[in-house]
Amino acid sequence: MKDTAPEKAIQKRMDNNKQLVIEQLKKIPVVEVACEKTGIGRATYYRWRKEDEEFARLADEAITEGNSLVNDMAESQLMSAIRDKNLTAIIFWLKNHHPRYA
Repeated sequence: MKDTAPEKAIQKRMDNNKQLVIEQLKKIPVVEVACEKTGIGRATYYRWRKEDEEFARLADEAITEGNSLVNDMAESQLMSAIRDKNLTAIIFWLKNHHPRYA
């Protein structure tokens, strides 16, 4: 059976929306935020994951990439706080990176 023009348009829009969600997850790896920013419901996101293995794989990769980005930003801020002589930041760093303070 051939796809009709409306079915093709719907599929194209859905594929575009999936890509938008993936791009948001790369920036902020929080499903709720990515869904809000793209206007996609969380239920839709999870339905797509269940029905589309490729989308699920890409979403997982995007979340991993987004987590790395946030970790880099957090470490950068931690280094800034240490430079500003923030004692809490200094203690945190030493407890997690120096065996004598662990």
